[in-house]
Amino acid sequence: MKTGFIVDLGLVEYGVAWELQRRIVAARKAGAVPDVLLLCQHPHVITLGRNGELGNLRASDHVLRQMNVSFFETDRGGDITYHGPGQLVGYPIVNLAEIRRDVAWYMRNLEEAMIRATSEFGIASRRVNGRTGVWVDVPAAEGGEEKLAAIGVHLSRWVTSHGFAYNVSTDLRYFDLIVPCGIGDKRATSLEKLLGRSVKMEEVSPRIAAHLGEVLGLDLRPAQRDDLEVMLRAFEDQAALAAV
Repeated sequence: MKTGFIVDLGLVEYGVAWELQRRIVAARKAGAVPDVLLLCQHPHVITLGRNGELGNLRASDHVLRQMNVSFFETDRGGDITYHGPGQLVGYPIVNLAEIRRDVAWYMRNLEEAMIRATSEFGIASRRVNGRTGVWVDVPAAEGGEEKLAAIGVHLSRWVTSHGFAYNVSTDLRYFDLIVPCGIGDKRATSLEKLLGRSVKMEEVSPRIAAHLGEVLGLDLRPAQRDDLEVMLRAFEDQAALAAV
């Protein structure tokens, strides 16, 4: 079983995390770092996938500024989504060429890791055909199902980036600013709402990380961001010298 890193970034701006992903992807392609799972939370931000519809953003620029919500157009798959405090965001940067060259298999296993973690809280969740992510059943009068987690990924030479967003204690009112994932008749939910009690991030993140390691066949071990930075800078310095 290959060893990889889990690096918890805490609360970090979306743009900072995206730039860090780009650096890790470059180093992973060169074999200068192992597979890495970044875990974090973001300040309020809305992101649009490369195939997303801007019309699914319900709020004007003025409203976004008033609510202190950032906006990014990204290169991930999927449509539009919201990230914010109380939501566990995971960015697995793994080389699928060394695991399995199958994008659909990879996405189903991102879902599987979250489904298994959710079951440990006594909540049944599932996939819905044609709708990427993790869903839970609710009464038909409330839409039949609600979305607990979203997925949007990017691949470059079989190295993954972007990933998943799992609602732990997210303020669900912010999803009213968008048509979540472009599906107008479905709403988002959170683990906290489903359990009817407060849930700490520390209850959830280790479970999802452990299950992700299981389904991908990786031994993911906690690492410090500073240690990762040392490896990235060494790679970047070497690449800069080679380019001279």
